[in-house]
Amino acid sequence: MVSREDVEGFLIRMDLDYQEVDEGMFLAHGDNGGAGVVVHHSDPVLVLRLKMMDLPAEPEDELTGLYRTLLELNATDIVHGAYGIEEGELILTDTLELENLDFTELQASIESLQLAASSHMGRIRELAQASSAPQAMEG
Repeated sequence: MVSREDVEGFLIRMDLDYQEVDEGMFLAHGDNGGAGVVVHHSDPVLVLRLKMMDLPAEPEDELTGLYRTLLELNATDIVHGAYGIEEGELILTDTLELENLDFTELQASIESLQLAASSHMGRIRELAQASSAPQAMEG
């Protein structure tokens, strides 16, 4: 079973800039200083979470294109984790079992979330902004 200390050792080994924000909860940043990944040791799992953005305050039916794209990305383009919505925020999340977790699995998961965030962000913001753009009046 991977301990909190093991997780911290993995973060050090990955050469990530991190801080422990609560017992067993780390905020980790890579070299590029991009979005931080929350790494939470919560026995029996390790939860990884990366906030992408706050969702626009639009009626849900106006966000259909964004939601469809997120589901398509979950199915086709994300190796570890998935997009989700929590309290008005779009997040990337992954859960790893502590029982057999090793360094390479954690590293792959963090890198996958960071890659997805950087490669999808433009498209996601574009869809979110399109849903909040004023609609043309039909006449």
